[in-house]
Amino acid sequence: MKYMFASDIHGSGYYCRKMLEAFDASGAERLILLGDILYHGPRNDLPKEYAPKEVIRLLNERRDRIYAVRGNCDTEVDQMVLDFPILADYALFVLNGITFYATHGHIYHQDHLPPIQSGDVLIHGHTHLLKAEKIRVGEEGSQMEIGVLNPGSTSIPKGGNPATYGLLDDRTFTILTFDGQTVAQIVL
Repeated sequence: MKYMFASDIHGSGYYCRKMLEAFDASGAERLILLGDILYHGPRNDLPKEYAPKEVIRLLNERRDRIYAVRGNCDTEVDQMVLDFPILADYALFVLNGITFYATHGHIYHQDHLPPIQSGDVLIHGHTHLLKAEKIRVGEEGSQMEIGVLNPGSTSIPKGGNPATYGLLDDRTFTILTFDGQTVAQIVL
């Protein structure tokens, strides 16, 4: 089965439409949002076509196909207008036989891991920097390998990256631009 991951929409109507077009075209079963959905945050410039009310409408139309976790810019007020839960700090998914720890990234990330086991995948947003790699963590003699994924930002990418999202197809995770170009790929 296919799953789409996206993070850091930050209220951009333009990039929310692009993301949903990609979601519809991908054939993915679910859209997993990794936080920072409506508000741009005080450290970011306004994203292209900042229109949180449009983002609300567009996402609520697909509420039955969305899973989401809370970003550092998401609040109870945002939950009042969205028709799907967004306030969980993390979610655990077993997708295609792989355990995913999905979170925004402002609390748990590569340098501050959640409870995780060898072979699991930590997926988060927050940094606006895409990532798809396997890393070794732990003390010598008890090291484990985990996957660390970040689909990048849909609306305010950083580090010279384009706007991106992630697609899990079986055990392959691909980070794509909205023009369909593959930026990174990893087999988990």
